[in-house]
Amino acid sequence: MDYLPFTRPTLDEATIADVGDVLRSGWITSGPKVKQFEAALSEYFGGRPVRVLNSATGGMEVALRLIGIQAGDEVITTPLSWVATGNVVLNAGAKPVFVDVDPHTRNIDLDRIEAAITPRTKAIMPVDLAGLPVDRDRLNDIAARHGLRVIEDAAQSMGSTWRGRRIGSFGDLISISFHANKNLTTTEGGCLVLRDESEIPLFEKLRLQGVVRSPDGGMDVDVTGGKYNMTDVAAVIGLHQLKHIEAFNAQRKALARHYFAKLDRTLGLGLPVEDFENSNWHMFQLTLPLDSLRISRGEFIQIMHARGIGIGVHYPAMHLFTLYRGLGWKEGDYPHAEKIGRETVTLPLFPRMSEADVERVCQNIHEVLSANMR
Repeated sequence: MDYLPFTRPTLDEATIADVGDVLRSGWITSGPKVKQFEAALSEYFGGRPVRVLNSATGGMEVALRLIGIQAGDEVITTPLSWVATGNVVLNAGAKPVFVDVDPHTRNIDLDRIEAAITPRTKAIMPVDLAGLPVDRDRLNDIAARHGLRVIEDAAQSMGSTWRGRRIGSFGDLISISFHANKNLTTTEGGCLVLRDESEIPLFEKLRLQGVVRSPDGGMDVDVTGGKYNMTDVAAVIGLHQLKHIEAFNAQRKALARHYFAKLDRTLGLGLPVEDFENSNWHMFQLTLPLDSLRISRGEFIQIMHARGIGIGVHYPAMHLFTLYRGLGWKEGDYPHAEKIGRETVTLPLFPRMSEADVERVCQNIHEVLSANMR
């Protein structure tokens, strides 16, 4: 039986043909396709100004520069995310202030945020784990009352909504990923939705080495920028993907519903929130009942792999990585994030999967866990 990976991008022949046209055009770095993609994304997000980059990590790095984060500042975020969320704050010279997660949603616990705010706090950086949005009403209310900026790490949220509004169509600064495993891919890439047009000039400088060009061919540099621009090759892929994002997400939701219907709930699995209104179902994550099993998570993954099924881990609690332990964090600091980080596994979920694929995954989970209960 064919190997079923935990994710696979959906790229059609029209996309491949247009990539060939871009390559033949001779203009393969940032050019007209980037402009078209930015315009299409702006329309998708209700007219908000949008700029694309070579990664969502770059988007967060630029966002931190835009709001003036510097050494000594603090940014509140979650320890249960891809490590980029914390690393960008460290790279800005600031301190990530972690807040434990809500064990139900696995997102940052909004009830704990205000206790973490100090005079040095400048921003909140929430993460929509697996595409399930953080409560934007409560989040933005907290930020407004304390005069804080919000940089949404919405890397996984393309097509997610909050109370009928698309993530990215409202709020402060929103960074979205177009990595190969995301709901919309440009192979690598991302975008930053800006608060308003006034932030565009500084963003443009920060995206490409701080350069400002004049009509007479001269140029100047008055800030240090980076190298974050997207290529036209990536942008043309994004233009095609954007046409299909609603269909992609609809199929993900249908597959997620089938997982809920077919998983054996007597096994003690921790299931995600059954949100079919807001989530884009970027990932379907379980937590394993490790206390009831004779095998470790790693052994479970290896057995499933041997059976032809790919399983991911998203994510270990980042404060337990060597880098962060060296900065003073330790085990026990954020018990909910740590428990989820130890037990979580990500099941296959991508638009070209079928219900039969879901049933195969669920049957194998049942067989492996049932055979290894204490």
